[in-house]
Amino acid sequence: MKFIDEATITVQSGNGGRGCVSFRREKFIEFGGPDGGDGGDGGDVVLEATINTRTLYEFRHKRLIKADNGGYGMGANRHGKNGKDIVVYLPAGTVVSNAETGEIIHDFVNPGERFVIAKGGQGGRGNKRFTTSRNRAPRFAQTGEEGEVLTIHLELKLLADVGIVGFPNAGKSTLIRVISSARPKTADYPFTTLTPSIGMVQHEWGEPFAVADIPGLIEGAHEGVGLGTTFLKHIERTRMLVHLIDASAIDPDNPLAQYDAINRELFLFSDTLKEREQLVVLNKLDITGAEENADAFEKALGDTPVLRISAASTQGVDTLKAKLNQAVNGTERDE
Repeated sequence: MKFIDEATITVQSGNGGRGCVSFRREKFIEFGGPDGGDGGDGGDVVLEATINTRTLYEFRHKRLIKADNGGYGMGANRHGKNGKDIVVYLPAGTVVSNAETGEIIHDFVNPGERFVIAKGGQGGRGNKRFTTSRNRAPRFAQTGEEGEVLTIHLELKLLADVGIVGFPNAGKSTLIRVISSARPKTADYPFTTLTPSIGMVQHEWGEPFAVADIPGLIEGAHEGVGLGTTFLKHIERTRMLVHLIDASAIDPDNPLAQYDAINRELFLFSDTLKEREQLVVLNKLDITGAEENADAFEKALGDTPVLRISAASTQGVDTLKAKLNQAVNGTERDE
């Protein structure tokens, strides 16, 4: 399934049904009064967050979502049938905004959240409702209210505890495949990963936590260069970041070049990312010359803790999982 994380759709609730103009006509009853019933209410359009869908792919071609109209009122004080509500299921993490104004309407964070995006029109009242002492035979009824029509923009921001960021080919896909249940495709060329992947990590203690592999960033990403802002937005919801760096590609003359470039793109994209906790991880320590590059990097970085691993050989991976688990779940509880 193709990963779709933005869509624009129009939602339309149902119209209320027309009230009925009717008079009682029964044998042996000389004066039959008005008995027109009310029209039914139009159906609502309801949005609901779910874990059963991961993308907005369903809305790639489905651009109009409409609820049922209410039924007309009938004689003998019979109420028109209410229109059936329509429930639209969205991935948890979807932000819904007004497509015309950009105003955020609702942010679906937790599965099971429901929000009525378009309220159905109220059914019209039948002529029975308008009977008074002065007007005992009203010959009119109300038309039903029209439903609401709204064009909305859907934007999916992945929900994960940890986001893995770094340059293309830093080994993010390999790492998430090793530490979690995710199985992204990998290859020996940049931009292998064109869609974010989320995997669940289980440690010896603590609750399982979600890790997201954010597709490779390059300089200028905050302005749309490369994969650009397409996936940068997914980082905003993470609790912490793993800043993954290919140690074999570090320039000994400028060891912090990759590190500074990625951070610059993150910080220019969102001020909130400046405060996000980062764990700096040097990868591909199994490659010749990587250890020497790692030494130069740590010396240039100073006091910031650095973890050395090789995702391909799993060297240091258990230590990384333990550090992530502690960051997400806190200190291990005593038995």
